[in-house]
Amino acid sequence: MKKFTNARIYRGQNGPSEILVEKGKIKQIGTDLPDTDEVVDLKGRLVVPPYVDAHLHLDYVFTGSGDEATNTSGTLFEGIARWHDVKKSQTKEDARERALKGIREEVSKGVQFIRTHVDVDDPDLTGLKAMLELREELADNVTIQIVAFPQEGMYAYKGGDEMVEEALKMGADCVGSIPHFEWAREIGEKSIHRTVELATKYDKLIDVHCDETDDVMSRFVELLNALVMSEGIGTRTAASHTCSFGSADNAYAFRMMGLFEKSGMNFISLPTENAYLQGRQDSYPKRRGLTRVKEFFDSGINVCFGQDSINDPWYPVGNGNLMNILDNGIHLAQTMSFEDLDRVLDLITYNGAKTLNVDDQYGIEEGKPANFLVLDADSPFEAVRTRADVLASIRNGEYLFKRPEPSFDIELDLFRKTR
Repeated sequence: MKKFTNARIYRGQNGPSEILVEKGKIKQIGTDLPDTDEVVDLKGRLVVPPYVDAHLHLDYVFTGSGDEATNTSGTLFEGIARWHDVKKSQTKEDARERALKGIREEVSKGVQFIRTHVDVDDPDLTGLKAMLELREELADNVTIQIVAFPQEGMYAYKGGDEMVEEALKMGADCVGSIPHFEWAREIGEKSIHRTVELATKYDKLIDVHCDETDDVMSRFVELLNALVMSEGIGTRTAASHTCSFGSADNAYAFRMMGLFEKSGMNFISLPTENAYLQGRQDSYPKRRGLTRVKEFFDSGINVCFGQDSINDPWYPVGNGNLMNILDNGIHLAQTMSFEDLDRVLDLITYNGAKTLNVDDQYGIEEGKPANFLVLDADSPFEAVRTRADVLASIRNGEYLFKRPEPSFDIELDLFRKTR
């Protein structure tokens, strides 16, 4: 057994606590717990559940350099066109190595759960085969969910819907689609119907790239919500991006939010990438591309954040640091009251786990896997204010990594005279 002492547990009781770990699970949480062979003093540091990156494209990572990948307009649609060319030269080995590099970068920053969308508009399903292998090989270190995602459409790409179904048969966890990229509204609606049909047929989760556009009339989220509510699978469904909903008028938006509450559907916002991609045709005022994160967060509609891209044709930067994503997101969404700051860590932890439907095995609670992070802060407020580093990542009671503790013994005389 192992005991972690002087921990300040996020969403836990006030004051320091102790965590007793046995055989990879949390046996007990409290104070004055029995001594064990190994005792780790956390010195009042904040302990949070592992970060959850609810939306990433691992088969795209590190493809953003080179002439073929250059996105001169900085738009979503040119990014898709560039990827169409880039993926032609992708091999399984190449996809595997790039994805592994991206996973390593994310895990090194505290991520232990990743949902990755994998492009299946590919007759060879190259990226999918690589991700299915990595999902199993890395299961002890990171939980990976795979979305069968038709980047160029279910129907705009010939046979795209068939490729999605084949990916599900091969073991993908979720059904994906991209209705706003189809060639007409009716075809986009057809792709939503097909998405729900496949999810019910194969008992899969749903995650749709939905209304990732500035067009206020792109309202596929309405149909998606209605269908999953009718099937009773709203909590197993996520709508990613929903950028146009951030531009919708209030009469429509607030009616829909009532229906979202009724269905229990989840929302995933990608703050850095959508702030970069959206509003490209605007002069000023310029839209920033986010859905109504603040309204969702305040009303209890489940919403979380994700990285989306790491150096690909859509986004030149990104490094899997979800604290950076959180910082950008709460600024853009204006979700920064003192009350908000005590709970916005939910956007990259608990809310993401709920979206991935893994919350029954997630969280710092007795009986659950001993998966948690130690942050270089003593409170949620300080963690967010300072973008706190991850000092240690523990999975099943063992260290994935542990960093040397920073020194706070620096003396700085701001009034020292200089020559």
